[in-house]
Amino acid sequence: MESQIRRLSVSVERFDLAAPFVISRGAKSVAEVVTVTLEEGLFRGRGECVPYGRFGETLDGVVAAIEGLRGAVEAGLERDALQALLPAGAARNALDCALWDLEAKRLGVRAHEMAGLHRIAPVVTAFTLSVGAPQAMAEQAALHRDKPLLKLKLSGVGDEARLAAVRAAAPHSDLIVDANEAWRPEDLPRLFAACEAAGVLLIEQPLPEGRDEALIQRPRTIPVCADESIHERAGLAALRERYDIINIKLDKTGGLTEALLLADEAERLGFGLFVGCMVGTSLAMAPALLLAPRCRFVDLDGPLLLARDRSPGLVYDDCVIQPPGPEVWG
Repeated sequence: MESQIRRLSVSVERFDLAAPFVISRGAKSVAEVVTVTLEEGLFRGRGECVPYGRFGETLDGVVAAIEGLRGAVEAGLERDALQALLPAGAARNALDCALWDLEAKRLGVRAHEMAGLHRIAPVVTAFTLSVGAPQAMAEQAALHRDKPLLKLKLSGVGDEARLAAVRAAAPHSDLIVDANEAWRPEDLPRLFAACEAAGVLLIEQPLPEGRDEALIQRPRTIPVCADESIHERAGLAALRERYDIINIKLDKTGGLTEALLLADEAERLGFGLFVGCMVGTSLAMAPALLLAPRCRFVDLDGPLLLARDRSPGLVYDDCVIQPPGPEVWG
């Protein structure tokens, strides 16, 4: 059979957010994503990534990295070979997920079956509240008090008041918190105590990457999750004394291929799993859903933060994500 010609398209797309998204290191009102499309005969595979400045990424840099592999990709590059050609990060993620989608379409099977899953069930995602003044966060929480799991963005100074205000406004929601590296070692005792008082279930990345020694063997009743501190399997073992759970994001791992291998290695080492996302569309969330059955917490609410998602997109029944159809991805 004559091989099909493969064509690569790369585009930058912008999606307005429903409200400004604010974390400890800044705010954004637009989600800027890079979309990769691979066409091969009648088949089309797509992937999306979100370049992240915290990791030294830019839109132009990610597009250039993908374009730099155009010849290899259009000559038939597959996922296994891709892993050695680009480092972990957004560019590899978009290509890797597009290759998963294309392969699923070519083979006529679902991507979750390719990953060894019999099915994907609906899953509850956290809903994220931007960091702000305690009263503003309480108002956000009151609007979403019926959601089962709220994720609070925190920033250090004033976090005790934020926690108390949100808990009072949403007394029945489970809470997890994410400091995005904003806490200081000397603040840990009082901030951990405030989290305990608020019934927080998880503390995500309290200290800066590489400056988190204060977490080593620290007694705690709330599990601590690594986010900025973990990208791929390299270095995972060194985090075992500091963290209980790792947040797997495809934009950090460089795609679903490495994300699945990272999950395997993390479980072998005794870590719990959390699957998260950057602020993107359903096209970015759908591949990450393949990790959800293994995860204690799921935070794939990107489309819920947008004024407009892609169409077709994932179906969100409030905070319950329905499995993706092949028209979305995979």
